[in-house]
Amino acid sequence: MDSEVRNVTRRARAAARELGPLPTARKNAALAALATGLRASVRTIVEANARDMQEAEARGTTGAMLDRLRLDEGRVLAMAAAVDEIRSLPDPVGEVVSRSTRPNGLSVTRVRVPLGVIAMIYEARPNVTVEASALTLKAGNAVVLRGGSEALASNVALSEVVRAALREASLPEDAVQLLASKDRDVVRALVQETEFVDLAIPRGGESLIRFVTEHARVPVVQHYKGVCHIYLDAGCNLDRAIPIVLNGKLQRPGVCNALECLLVDAADAARLLPPIAAKLAEGGCELRGCVRARTLVPSMKEALPGDYGREFLDRILAVRVVDGLPGALAHIQEYGSGHTEAILTEDPEHADRFRREVDAACVVVNASTRFHDGGELGLGAEIGIATSRLHWRGPMGLEALTTMKWLVDGEGHVRG
Repeated sequence: MDSEVRNVTRRARAAARELGPLPTARKNAALAALATGLRASVRTIVEANARDMQEAEARGTTGAMLDRLRLDEGRVLAMAAAVDEIRSLPDPVGEVVSRSTRPNGLSVTRVRVPLGVIAMIYEARPNVTVEASALTLKAGNAVVLRGGSEALASNVALSEVVRAALREASLPEDAVQLLASKDRDVVRALVQETEFVDLAIPRGGESLIRFVTEHARVPVVQHYKGVCHIYLDAGCNLDRAIPIVLNGKLQRPGVCNALECLLVDAADAARLLPPIAAKLAEGGCELRGCVRARTLVPSMKEALPGDYGREFLDRILAVRVVDGLPGALAHIQEYGSGHTEAILTEDPEHADRFRREVDAACVVVNASTRFHDGGELGLGAEIGIATSRLHWRGPMGLEALTTMKWLVDGEGHVRG
């Protein structure tokens, strides 16, 4: 197993060295071929995904996981559109980040360069196969993909389309390789391949993130769970709050930027909570609240201690009435996962304090948590949303897949 992974990563390193100096036009040609190939292969991809879906349903897979796994014509075409958008974005490679001249006349420039070889480890989400391939390619990197066994047929079909596009553009096919083995030892070997892998990115459930983090010898950017909160400040606009909360929780409950806990200021909870709870219930959402919340909404279930800080990924929402902004900040500090936190308020000072004091990859004021997404934030697509601090935080687009290089130019300079 280790020798197989080593061979794959060695070939990826060679491909990365070939890709790194290529002009943007060559990489964009491969992306154009990929978008065309996806549109031409919709039927084949959907049929492969149907096999994965059938097996997943037979195993009793949950609704949230099924939603992440499912591909239909619309989602495949959306992947193609995302590839087109990535192609249209500026190439980060070679971008001059800073330039200066030292007092001694030495010229110092800092530029963006590719990271090298990325190990992408993920569950369900077959769209990651395409988005990770397109993003790493545009940033001049090679990627080794290891998707979950539940999406194997889908990932194989998609990776074949990607590699065909590379061939068509006369780029090295080994720039994108899929490890199709279901053996988890493949993951262990991959994240310990320090000679050929520069960065590991795990994207999936808590157990996968923990496994990668505990076994890795290469740097890891964690894409951890999204325990996202919305805090309803006293005096906030109820007509605006209702659609924001419903969008955050019900639009797509099984994603990492979905709302998982609603916090309400005790000073205004009697006005805010009952109508919002009624709308959530109409949408099929189960509410689990604290004593004060259940006093205002008696139909609400009692929240157990483990419900706060929990990523439900379902039509279930924890609710807590808190004592103003300090209470909300204390709750988020204790239970938040550093993903996305939002406040709905009419008070500019409260909004500013929330921005300053909340420690999360994305802080939102008067909008849905669902906007914490690479496409929504102008990145075209994302390889995931990082909740760790090094080397990136938030949606990982093209810029996140580069590092820096210093260029120093002199005229016979020597150091004294």
